[in-house]
Amino acid sequence: MTGDGHETLGRLLIVDDETQIVRALTPALTAAGFSVTTAESGEAALAVLAGEGAEVVILDLGLPDMDGKDVIQRIREWSEAPVIVLSARDLESEKIAALDLGADDFVNKPVGVGELLARIRAAMRGRERRFSAQPRFKFGDLEINFPARRVMIQGEEVRLTPREYQLLRILAGHAGQVVTHKQIITAVWGADSNADAQFVRVLMAQLRQKLEADPSSPEILVTEPGIGYRLHCDDE
Repeated sequence: MTGDGHETLGRLLIVDDETQIVRALTPALTAAGFSVTTAESGEAALAVLAGEGAEVVILDLGLPDMDGKDVIQRIREWSEAPVIVLSARDLESEKIAALDLGADDFVNKPVGVGELLARIRAAMRGRERRFSAQPRFKFGDLEINFPARRVMIQGEEVRLTPREYQLLRILAGHAGQVVTHKQIITAVWGADSNADAQFVRVLMAQLRQKLEADPSSPEILVTEPGIGYRLHCDDE
């Protein structure tokens, strides 16, 4: 419970050795309903997660004792808690590596609290969808009935190929979060496939033709340049 008697949204762990960042984020995230815990190193963060757990992790990559990507890899050995990277590193290769290792999102410093909270909500919803076996997904005019493998736009059924459906399914399962080209290739073509990002772009173009009102200006299936794609969701 928070001090005003409201139930908290759970424990949120900030892993960052920049005191000013921690001081700026902690009051805002606490006011939003989280019970905030902090750690200044990778090992301290892993100890908190092992001992107390957390519903969400906000993680910097530049930690004093290890690279944040190593922290992600170790977290993913035993925990599915959403991990949002908050880092000054802006190279695409860093973002892709972090996401491929299991981060749910990557946000560049500095970031507004409103945007960060929206990303946190999206990551938490994505985790809930993955573990609740949700039979349906709905956003705007798009509706997916997973057990029946039916996709509807404005109440009209859209016929998708098996690969188009698989692409849509992985994006819906991570709605609001970035899904990398590598993750898509593994889900759609298989880990041993020689498919590359161009295969994904062609498949995405086909899917947009069937789902978007204006495929040249997509509002549902959003491109994350150089990284992958994201299914738009309500809080964005």
